[in-house]
Parts: sequence; structure tokens; C-alpha cells
Amino acid sequence: MLFRSYKGVEVAAADAEVTEEELSAELDRLQQRHAELVVVEEGASENGDVTVIDFEGFVDGEAFEGGQAERYTLELGSNSFIPGFEEQVVGMATGDFKDVEVTFPEEYHAENLAGKPAVFKVKLHEIKRKNLPALDDEFAKDVSEFDTLEEFKQDLSSKLKERKQQESEQARENALVDKVAEAAEVEIPEAMINSEVDFLLRDFENRIRQQGLNMDLYYQFSGQDEAALREQMRADAQKRVLNNLVLDAIAKQENIEISEEEVGEELENLSKSYNRPAAELREIFERNGNLDNMKEDLKLRKTIKFLLDNSKVAT
Repeated sequence: MLFRSYKGVEVAAADAEVTEEELSAELDRLQQRHAELVVVEEGASENGDVTVIDFEGFVDGEAFEGGQAERYTLELGSNSFIPGFEEQVVGMATGDFKDVEVTFPEEYHAENLAGKPAVFKVKLHEIKRKNLPALDDEFAKDVSEFDTLEEFKQDLSSKLKERKQQESEQARENALVDKVAEAAEVEIPEAMINSEVDFLLRDFENRIRQQGLNMDLYYQFSGQDEAALREQMRADAQKRVLNNLVLDAIAKQENIEISEEEVGEELENLSKSYNRPAAELREIFERNGNLDNMKEDLKLRKTIKFLLDNSKVAT
């Protein structure tokens, strides 16, 4: 592997200032999170409402597999359905029936549906609307340990600043590693890219399950199939493999190693996070064969710190 340079690389300084707009946006998210869903007895559905619907889809007058559900909960504006579907549910009232006309995306995973017009027969059973709590002292008492909204806002601003500092520092690290990697000449084995795509796909599947979905539903609603999703992940996988190869090469060139003392410090930090003895955690890592993976992760982090210590702040 050849490097043009990995010392003295210029990257922007971390920015941790919190604006009034960012504070207001965070307060709005908290309001949304603590909103009460109230059943709408009269009137039409609006964007942002949570609806309960039955639907059945037809292409060329024929019902198709996977195109029907009863009492399905759909948040209007969530963009979780085929483009154009949710927009047509807006304006329906409880008890309404409607034919919703859409066109499946050209890249839809089911070839027999890709690019075809479809009609969904929809019945709306229920509309629920978010009732946002007022931003006042009572709200502060409900969502925090503070008695006044002003105290809560000051604490929230402080936490936002801390989070923004961490995110900004992470972004600075990422930008630095990207710059160093771009300056390196390296051939990436195809097998390593495919293996990283496998890892990203498994991670994505786990996150989908945590949201109460499965991959079949995701493919149905997104219009993608596994091949398209893997292709979408390929660029990110290639970048991750490249960065790891470059960092590993720099670690070897600079003789960066992880001592047993550093391993012990990491286990102590994990011990505080998980409230379990460090010795027990070490035993778990060793039993599962993950101690070497932890050491490699520590080495990568130490190498990134080396690059940061030898970088320059862009002016």
C-alpha cells in the first residue's frame, strides 16, 4: 500500500454551538414524543394522523399476493407505502371507502408488479390525531426533574451541546480518515467488499425487526429487493473496507499496538456502562472469541487518534 501523506492533513474544527432553531426543534421532537393520540370522531384525515385501514390491491382487475391487510395502522406522511398511496388517504373520513390509484415503481422487487398501475380498495376504520402538550412548566415537570420550563431548556441546551460536540468530533474523525484513505493507493479484494455488504445487510435486518417489521414487508413497501438493497449498500461497504485497510496499514507503519493495560482500561469502562465486573466481561469476551475483535477496534481508535494528533485545523 502506498501513501501520499497521512500526517498534516487539514480538517475543519469541531463545531458545538447550539442555535435557537436546534433547541426549538428538539423541544418539538419532545412534544411529538409525549403527544396524546386522540380519536377523531368527525372530519377528514390529515397529514400526520395515524389511521387504521383495510386495503386490497388489484392489478389488471386481479388481486395480487401480499397486497391486502385488515386494520392496518398507517401514519400519513410516513412514506412507508407505495408513492402516492398515503396522499390519497388524506381527506378520507371514518367509515369512508375509496379506490386509491398508484403506479408501482419501475424498480419494484416483484417483477410482475414493477411499473404497473394498481388500484387499492381502502376502507378507513379510525383516525387518531396527535394532541401536543403545551410548552410550559407542567410539561417540564412531566418530562424532566426540573420545575420550570426555563431550567429544563437550559439543561436541554447543555445536553444538546455535549451531543453536538460528540457528533462534530465524530464527523471530523470521519472526514480525516476519508481524506487519508483517498490519498492511498490500494486494491480492495472483492471478497472483502461482499463480506462487508453481508454485515451491513444483517445489521439493517436487525434494525428493521426492532421497528416491528420484517424484510418481506420492507421490500414490499420500499419497492426494492435484496439485490437492489445490496447494490445500494455496496459503496458504503467499499468505503468501510478501504478505510479499515488504510488504518491497519498505518498502525503497522507506526508500530501502533494495544497493551494489556489498555485492554484492562477498556474493560473497566465497559464495566461501568454495563454494571458488571471487568473480570466477568473479560471472561465473556474470551469465551465468545471476541477479545481479539475488541483489541482490533481499540487499535483502530488509537490509530485515528494518532491521525488527529498529527492533523491540522483547516482555516
